[in-house]
Amino acid sequence: MRKDIVLIILLAGLTVNTFAQSEHKLIRRGNRAYSKNDYLESEVQYREALERNKHSFKANFNLGDALYKQNKFSDSDSIFNGINTSALSDADKSMIYYNKGNSLFKQNKFKESADAYKMALKYNPNDIDAKYNLSEALRMMQNQQNQNNNQQQNNSNDNKDNKDQKDDKKQDKKEDKKDNNNKQDNQQNNQNKNNQQQQQPKISKEDAERMLQALQQREKDIQDKLNKKQAKPVSGASIKNW
Repeated sequence: MRKDIVLIILLAGLTVNTFAQSEHKLIRRGNRAYSKNDYLESEVQYREALERNKHSFKANFNLGDALYKQNKFSDSDSIFNGINTSALSDADKSMIYYNKGNSLFKQNKFKESADAYKMALKYNPNDIDAKYNLSEALRMMQNQQNQNNNQQQNNSNDNKDNKDQKDDKKQDKKEDKKDNNNKQDNQQNNQNKNNQQQQQPKISKEDAERMLQALQQREKDIQDKLNKKQAKPVSGASIKNW
């Protein structure tokens, strides 16, 4: 084998080894920052480690944890969701789903978090923490469902109240219309009376006195006739002479 080829192979091996050492070194730096609660710095170190090896399970897993500690729950969920689990042990898979469930729980996605905890228990049935968190997720699911049902009931009652108010407004409008019609009828009647009064001919004082005298004379004549009728004897049975 030529010496130059051997040198290239050695350099290539050295480069790979250097990158591997750099990845692990960055992860260790991230771990030290994490242990000091400096989660932002740990995130930076883990991301730099992933630039060396984007498939690094440790760098991805720890990055997801660092994001979770910074309340970046959606980002944390995305990291755990993106880890390739095909070559991982059941213990590692269980930890991934457990942490994924926590990230979903913090987003109030209780059904999804319950599903993640179930997957964690599938790979590690003895995980007490996963069992407890699953029970909490199921309880929150029930509370959420009850709140939704109550909200729907309240919306239904509000709609009924709005309908009643609408009906009341219709009734008020109907009564107002009736009152307006009555008012218009009264106004029309008054107008008709005024028109009739205006249409009646005016009588002079002399004509009024003559009409009064004529009425008095007529009343006297009628009274005389009644007196004569009352004075006439009642006729008895007529006697027929044979």
